[in-house]
Amino acid sequence: MEENLKRLNKFISETGYCSRREADKLIEQGKVTLNGVVPEMGTKVAPSDEVRIDGKLLRENNKKHLYLAFNKPVGIECTTNLDVPNNIVDYINYPERIFPIGRLDKASEGLIFMTNDGDIVNKILRARNNHEKEYIVTVNRPITDRFIEKMGNGIPILDTITRECKVEQISKYVFRIILTQGLNRQIRRMCEYLDYEVTALKRTRIINISLDVPVGRYRALTNEEFTQLNQLIEPSSKTEEASLPKIVSKTTQNKTPWRKDTTTNATKSFGRPSPRK
Repeated sequence: MEENLKRLNKFISETGYCSRREADKLIEQGKVTLNGVVPEMGTKVAPSDEVRIDGKLLRENNKKHLYLAFNKPVGIECTTNLDVPNNIVDYINYPERIFPIGRLDKASEGLIFMTNDGDIVNKILRARNNHEKEYIVTVNRPITDRFIEKMGNGIPILDTITRECKVEQISKYVFRIILTQGLNRQIRRMCEYLDYEVTALKRTRIINISLDVPVGRYRALTNEEFTQLNQLIEPSSKTEEASLPKIVSKTTQNKTPWRKDTTTNATKSFGRPSPRK
């Protein structure tokens, strides 16, 4: 019998209602009931149990999982809360229930995944899994060599030091940056620390998927893309511990694989995933 039990948040995510993280919030808010009773966090669910959210009965999801690449416009909120104006779910207006994997600030635009597969969310979002996300950023004053060096070597924000990352100047006010972590408003905070203000921010790639649709449009991931994505995220930890940001000293951080190689040019340091065929 024990092997048939699932953690409540996992059961909710597998129905396609939301991600595990969002499920935890709903449980904490008392919006979830298990057999008519508000359960505790970590409660396990049997196949015969009745789970409801706001009184609505959840059922096992036998539908095919959906994976969309969406180009989020500026002004759209990455939330499944339909009471929030300009929320991403209403904007897309997809015929089936889907939710975003991660976030993009309201003032930012670019690539975000939408899905009904709560399990994949954990693999992609775990903070220590080193999955690349690429951004094009415009700032309010001329970029200097010192700015590029400081951004790449790590910036002290939010009681930690950001991981070393790849940074490349594109023009006088524009640079490209590849991150492997997702701290709250990370790029904006990093720039602010160096007395720069972000005036435009666009995410152009997540792992192996590059942005290739117009603003406000979406497309389904191809079978080839999803197969490659699954292979790249398969080693990812699904434990709660892996979701916590690791605080490291500057000395330790300089020993990470993300240390910049000054012997190579900027273009070479920005390796790209193989293009779709």
